[in-house]
Amino acid sequence: MFDIQEELKKLPGRPGVYIMHDSKDAIIYVGKAVSLKNRVRQYFQSSRNKGPKIEKMVTQVSYFEYIITDSELEALVLECNLIKEHRPKYNTMLKDDKTYPYIKVTLGETYPRVLFSRTMKKDKSRYFGPYTSAGAVKDTIELLCKLYCLRTCSRSLPRDIKKERPCLNYHIHQCMAPCQGYITPEDYQERIRQAVSFLNGNYQPVIKMLEEKMQKASEDMEFEKAIEYRELLNSVKAVAQKQKITSSDGEDRDVLALAMDERDAVVQVFFVRDGRLIGREHFHVTIANEDTKEQILGTFLKQYYAGTPFIPKEIILPCLIEEEEIIAEWLTQRRGQKVYIRVPRKGSREKLVELAAQNARLVLNQDREKIRREEGRTIGAAKEIASLLGLSDVRRMEAFDISNTNGFESVGSMVVYEKGKPCRSDYRRFKLKTVTGPDDYASMHEVLTRRFTHGLSEQKQLREKDVEEKFGSFTKFPDLILMDGGKGQVNIALKVLDELKLTIPVCGMVKDDFHRTRGLYFENREIPIDKSSEGFKLITRIQDEAHRFAIEYHRSLRSKEQVHSVLDDIPGIGPARRKALMRSFQSLDAIRQAEIQQLLEIPEMNQKAARAVYDFFHVIKMPGELSAK
Repeated sequence: MFDIQEELKKLPGRPGVYIMHDSKDAIIYVGKAVSLKNRVRQYFQSSRNKGPKIEKMVTQVSYFEYIITDSELEALVLECNLIKEHRPKYNTMLKDDKTYPYIKVTLGETYPRVLFSRTMKKDKSRYFGPYTSAGAVKDTIELLCKLYCLRTCSRSLPRDIKKERPCLNYHIHQCMAPCQGYITPEDYQERIRQAVSFLNGNYQPVIKMLEEKMQKASEDMEFEKAIEYRELLNSVKAVAQKQKITSSDGEDRDVLALAMDERDAVVQVFFVRDGRLIGREHFHVTIANEDTKEQILGTFLKQYYAGTPFIPKEIILPCLIEEEEIIAEWLTQRRGQKVYIRVPRKGSREKLVELAAQNARLVLNQDREKIRREEGRTIGAAKEIASLLGLSDVRRMEAFDISNTNGFESVGSMVVYEKGKPCRSDYRRFKLKTVTGPDDYASMHEVLTRRFTHGLSEQKQLREKDVEEKFGSFTKFPDLILMDGGKGQVNIALKVLDELKLTIPVCGMVKDDFHRTRGLYFENREIPIDKSSEGFKLITRIQDEAHRFAIEYHRSLRSKEQVHSVLDDIPGIGPARRKALMRSFQSLDAIRQAEIQQLLEIPEMNQKAARAVYDFFHVIKMPGELSAK
């Protein structure tokens, strides 16, 4: 038994990270401290004003653990890693987990390429970005390859020179064919140098060159070429227009601003690279009433820069944050060069912060209603269902369905909804093992027994710590079981739960004569439900999803069985010969009508296999035929 008060006395006065667990072993909060002894004890002192969120968290703490470090900086790094890995419930969490596209120039190759990349590695390549639009990045790469006739293949050069013929790009004059040795490495590198100059924002030489070529082609009455140069020129101008000069110092910086109300917050980030604003992105952050702007921005910095591969030289903020020095030191270590966190009071940087703040407020206002509508469809709908059934909470719902064709290939499906949204990674399918014939009740009994027996087994292993603490969807049990049917299906579920000594509410989704949901069957009575409510719409979506998932699995098994029954039952015909037969004859009817000599013309067939196929269709009675031919 973990005695919190006794364990508090054992805490060391050293830097480190503390991890709070609830009664189910789930990590609900991660924090760092200069002194673990002082910081952790504060949570359990009644005299402290901790705020509603922390007060609620403390009531759920079953035990805590801690990891000591040599410095506060090490504690900060560890805290970031643990929060990103476990996403604790009571930590202020960054909702978005995005990666951004970069343009990668493989300068380490003899004949470099310009590529699209989602990661930034420490290699010999040069990266430009990050950009917020993957489409714009791909358009820019295509433009560069056309402008400078750069290769797009993945051949290893110069090792593979002249091993293969040049590709189509060479013949349409969009590549100089370094794969054939038609251009020297020095000339090709010059083209790459010009492409890098373009990516650095030096557009004027390209624009001037294209204008001259367009004019000359027009004068020579080569109008198709003139149109081609005009289109390239328009593309270059479009790319150049996207980047606005924000400063003349050519530095990389991120500009952050925050907009918040009583329940929502949006952080806006402007990406400035080489002195140019190349894009922007916004992030929604979960907050509590007592969270301050300084706390939210500090938390955002730690989580965002723990996950992004690029750290700019300068981060511009609208206000000072807590732990500014330690965060700046951590970012400096990650970047490998000095990182500055600054709060401008005047000038162009201050105006850029205000511009970011205006954008953040705009996003917050636009998305507030959208977010609330989505919550109404999901979390709000789940709360409606809980209220209708008299339950305290239904965060996780599992729905089950059976599908078969007159008992053929009976299958079961389990779909999972958490907080009103489908959790597809937890969906499961069951191929019936003990039931034959169209017995939905027996089939459902088998499916539910297998599901919860497996779950109990995983929970036991988890308690005994015999394996890693990672399991599938069976470990977590639902707050509500939804059955596709009424009283009969509900009673089957209750019987299984009684046999396994489990207590979980079970509700039936009752349909009318037109196979449409009409109400819920719960605790021996049918409960009507408002068909215009979000709760009813969620029930309908869950029921349809369970049915779709079961039907889809059943259809795939039925299709496999039909293919198997026709060809794979022929002695001596395996997958290779089956494919050869279908490739040569195109249809089963053509195979049925083929003579032995025609079958022998297939290279994969021998005399014995050809005779087996012929006899199968001409001697053995086929299903549905009145007599053998």
